[in-house]
Amino acid sequence: MAERLALTVGEPAGIGPDLVVQLAQRARAHGLVAIGDRTVLEDRARQLGLPLLLRDDDGAAASTGAGTLSLRHCPVAASVQAGQLDPANGPHVLEMLRIAGQGCLDGTFEAVITAPVQKSVINDAGVDFSGHTEFFAELCGGMRPVMMLAAGELRVALATTHLPLREVADAITGPLLTEVLETLDRDLRRWLGIERPRILVCGLNPHAGEGGHLGREELDVIIPALQALRERGLTLEGPLPADTLFTPGSLKGADAVLAMYHDQGLPVLKHAGFGEAVNITLGLPIIRTSVDHGTALALAGSGRAEIGSLQAAIDYAARMVRAAA
Repeated sequence: MAERLALTVGEPAGIGPDLVVQLAQRARAHGLVAIGDRTVLEDRARQLGLPLLLRDDDGAAASTGAGTLSLRHCPVAASVQAGQLDPANGPHVLEMLRIAGQGCLDGTFEAVITAPVQKSVINDAGVDFSGHTEFFAELCGGMRPVMMLAAGELRVALATTHLPLREVADAITGPLLTEVLETLDRDLRRWLGIERPRILVCGLNPHAGEGGHLGREELDVIIPALQALRERGLTLEGPLPADTLFTPGSLKGADAVLAMYHDQGLPVLKHAGFGEAVNITLGLPIIRTSVDHGTALALAGSGRAEIGSLQAAIDYAARMVRAAA
């Protein structure tokens, strides 16, 4: 029986509905339940000139046939025009996420895949929203999530995520690195079936600090944290200079890389697989994957949106479900 995977439609004025409609045109190996507004999807299908048959989700096998899609209806508050944001629909976006996340917690769904949302319009609606990752972490009980992106077999996790660069060094602490690396090691085992993960760890400074001449974070924080974790059985290499760590020879045989900050690791990952990469949230009791791009408002309703990253996110979620079974 195909997996039951929840797929949130994302910002209704963005390309999320386009991607969902385009995806529905293909026969699928995985059972998908779209969570979104019926009228929005039907209107976008007409705008794209594509057929779409939406079936109410009854909790049984989700649709896998071309041209059809199971739907858990979540109504918008205001009518939607492709490319035109409306803060009135901010709560609708959050309700889609709540339905999907809670469904994973109670066993209705086995994983959630998220189409992109527009953080600014949710905040304009008066809701303090910093992103999917933080939303699901709070829904699941407030644990610390870890962001990891994957492109093929290259996986890059982040010690810090959306911080101004001037705040990163102060955020890199021994307890933080310990928690992030424990989560990364555990979830590579749990969700991907990797028996003994080999993790490469970036230094924070150029040349990994060059023995303290280019910064002491490696000597004072990173090296002691890694050594303590090695003594507990984790397979860690580093801290390594980030400018050479990402070369093919250095990456050979590695299961994941831990970058110290967002733009240290993700430019390499996205160069390797933009449009096909997957955003994965680790550290949760549920499986959550997402696309590697934003809402692309200018493309909404145009038929030019590419579904490669969404398909990769769905395939990765199903892979994680099977590995955890």
